[in-house]
Amino acid sequence: MPIRQTTRPDSPGKPGRGPYPEYKASGVEWLGEIPAHWQKSRLKFAATVNPSRATLPRVPGDLPVSFHAMEAVGNGELLEGVEKPIREVTGGYTSFVDGDVLIAKITPSFENGKGALARGLSNGIGFGTTELHVIRPGPGADQRYTFYLTLSHSFRHPGTGMMQGTAGQQRVPDDFVINFRAPLPPLREQRAISAFLDRETARIDALVAKKGRLIELLQEKRTALISHAITKGLDPNIPMKDSGVEWLGQIPAHWVTKHLRWAIMLQRGHDLPWDEREDGQVPVVSSSGISSTHSRALAKAPGIVTGRYGTIGHFHLITQDYWPLNTTLYSIDLRGNDPRFLRYMLTHLSPLFLLNAVKSAVPGVDRNDIHPTRTAVPPLREQLAIAAFLDRETATIDALVAKVREGIERLKEYRTALISAAVTGKIDVREPGHSGESRNRGMPA
Repeated sequence: MPIRQTTRPDSPGKPGRGPYPEYKASGVEWLGEIPAHWQKSRLKFAATVNPSRATLPRVPGDLPVSFHAMEAVGNGELLEGVEKPIREVTGGYTSFVDGDVLIAKITPSFENGKGALARGLSNGIGFGTTELHVIRPGPGADQRYTFYLTLSHSFRHPGTGMMQGTAGQQRVPDDFVINFRAPLPPLREQRAISAFLDRETARIDALVAKKGRLIELLQEKRTALISHAITKGLDPNIPMKDSGVEWLGQIPAHWVTKHLRWAIMLQRGHDLPWDEREDGQVPVVSSSGISSTHSRALAKAPGIVTGRYGTIGHFHLITQDYWPLNTTLYSIDLRGNDPRFLRYMLTHLSPLFLLNAVKSAVPGVDRNDIHPTRTAVPPLREQLAIAAFLDRETATIDALVAKVREGIERLKEYRTALISAAVTGKIDVREPGHSGESRNRGMPA
C-alpha cells in the first residue's frame, strides 16, 4: 500500500498537533488517508455490539442495579438513574456494564450526538431503553477512544445517512454499527488520544459552561429590567404610593391598579384542522407563535397571543389580522392600551400563567383564573415611553445573547471537529519521541 510522507509544520509550545509523518490510503471513502502504522477494523472485530443480557455477570436477584430513562443518555455522560433489584428488570430493556459505550439510536438524538460512556453503575450493571446501541470494547480497543470515535463526525454523519424507518421515527440500524470501519491505532496511542481529548474537551466544555452562565446573567438582567420599568416606570424621582397589591409594592403615585381584564381582555382560540386550511397570507398563530397561514382571519391586529396549552408564558405580538388556534389565548380588547406595553406587562406576569397552568391534572391556562389579577397601568403616553425604552434595551441584551450563543455553537463545532481529527489521525497528539511502530494484530478489516 502506497505510503505518503508529510512535512510536519513547526508548532512551538504545542507538540503533537500537526499531521503524522506518513499516511496511507484507508480504502474507506469517508475516512480517506490514515497514519501509515494504523489499522482499520470493522467494529464487530474490535468490540461486541449490542451484547445480550446473557453476557452480564451472574448475580443475586436482590442485587441493586442502575436503571436509566432515555433522557439520561446525554452529550457524553450518563445522568444518574434509579436503583432496582435486578430480578425486577425483566425483558424489554437494554443491558450494559461499566465501560460500555452507549449511543442513542433514534433521530434526532443520534444526529445531535447523544451518547455516553457508562460509568459508576450500581454494582457495575445498568439497564435502559431499547433505543440504545451498546458497544463493549474488546482487548484491543480503549473504552474512551471508542467513545470518542462514536462522537465524531466520521461516525455520526454516515450513520445518519443509513437511518431507516418512518419520518420522525428513524433509527440507526444494527448493521451500520456492527460493520462500521473504525480507524484503529495501537492501544497505547488510543489511550494517548483519549487523554488528549479528555483535556481538550474539558477545556472547551468549561468555556461553554462559562458562556452559558453569561447568557443566564443577561437573561436575568433582561427580566429585572422589564420588571422595574413595568412596575416603577422610568423616572426615579417620581412620587410613589403603595399599590395595595403585595407583589407590586410601591408604584408611581399617578398610576392606577385594575384587574387584568380591564387592561386587556383575553379569549380562547379557535380550531382550524389541517384539512380545512386554505392557501393565503393570514398568519395562523399557535402557542409557539406563527406556525402557518390561512385564507381568512378571525382576530384583528394588533393582537397579543399566548399559549393556553403547549408553550405557556410566552407572549407574541401579532401585527396583522390573524387566526389564533385553540391552544392559545388571544386579545379581543386592548382597552385603549399600547400593545407593546401590554406585551411587556404580560411577560412580567408570566409566572402567574405558569402557576395557573399546573393547577389541574391537564396543564392549561384558563382566562378566568388570569383576569382577576391586579396590575398597575400608567397613562398611555407613559406606556409608549416605557415600551420604546424596553424595545431598545432588550434588543441590546438579545443581540448580546445571540452573539454568546453563536460563540457556544462555534465551540461545539470545534469540539466535534477536534474529536474527529484526533480519532481519524488527521492530527498527531502524541508527545514528541513517541514511537508509532507497534501494531494491533489480528483485527480483520
